[in-house]
Amino acid sequence: MRRTALAALCLVAVTGAGLTGCQSGGDTASAGSRPSSEQTKNADTAKDPNEPFAGLSGGEITERAVAATTGAPSLRFTGEIPDEESGGTLHVDMALNKQGDCAGTLGVGDEGEVELIKTGDTLYAKYDEAFLRAQSEGEPQADVDAVVEMMAGTWTRMAATGADAEDIAGFCDLDEVLGDAEHGSSNATRGKATTLDGTPALTLTEQDGTDRYTFYVATTGEPYLLRLESTSAADPGSIAFTDFGKPVPAHKPEGEILDLDALA
Repeated sequence: MRRTALAALCLVAVTGAGLTGCQSGGDTASAGSRPSSEQTKNADTAKDPNEPFAGLSGGEITERAVAATTGAPSLRFTGEIPDEESGGTLHVDMALNKQGDCAGTLGVGDEGEVELIKTGDTLYAKYDEAFLRAQSEGEPQADVDAVVEMMAGTWTRMAATGADAEDIAGFCDLDEVLGDAEHGSSNATRGKATTLDGTPALTLTEQDGTDRYTFYVATTGEPYLLRLESTSAADPGSIAFTDFGKPVPAHKPEGEILDLDALA
C-alpha cells in the first residue's frame, strides 16, 4: 500500500503536474509569444490591491503556499486517493508532526481500515477484521481466521524502525509526505476568492493537457494550502489540510496491547 501512497500523499502527486510537474517559468509567457487572454486577465487581477496576494502571480502564490505548508510544524490531512496496488481508493485521515508522531486512520475502499498511532520509536496499530482478511487474501483460511481472532480490534505495537513497520510508518513522516513539494515551479492561474470551511481562500488552477488541478490557498494568516483537487483521469482525488501547528494526539493506547515484535 505504501508504494502508491507515498506518491499519492505527497502534495505533488495528488495534483500531478499541479505543483512540481509544472513547466518552469511561472506565469510568464515565453519570449516572443503573445500572452493569452487568460494570462492577461490573471495579471490584471493580481495587480488589483483589493485582491488577495495583490501583485503576485499564480506561480508566486504557489511558491509561498508550498513553503508555508512544508514548513508547518504539524498538520492534519484527510482525503481519498486512487491506490494503484489494490485498484481501490485510499482513505486517509492523519495528523502528524515534524518529530514523526502521528495519529489517524488508513483504509482502502471497503476493505476495512487500520488505526495508527506513532509516538517516539513505537508504532501502535489496530486493525479491523475486514482489513486483516483483505491483506491476508490467498493465505490458508485457517491461518487467516487465527490472525483475525488474535488481532482484530486489538491494539498492537512494534518498533517503528523494524522491517514490518517501516513501510506504514512512512505515513507518519511529515518530511517524507511533503518532501518533494518544494521542488519545481508552477504556472498556476489565479481564480476567484472563496471561503473553504470558514477560512478565506484563493483558488488557483493548473492545466496539463486534459488534466485539471485545483488548489486553495489561505488568504489570512500563513498562506497554507487548504485543499488540493485533481480531475486527472490517471490520478483523481483530493486532500484537505487542516490543524496547522496543533498538537498531534499521539498517545500510547490504553488497555490490552499485543506486542508483535515479541511474537515474531
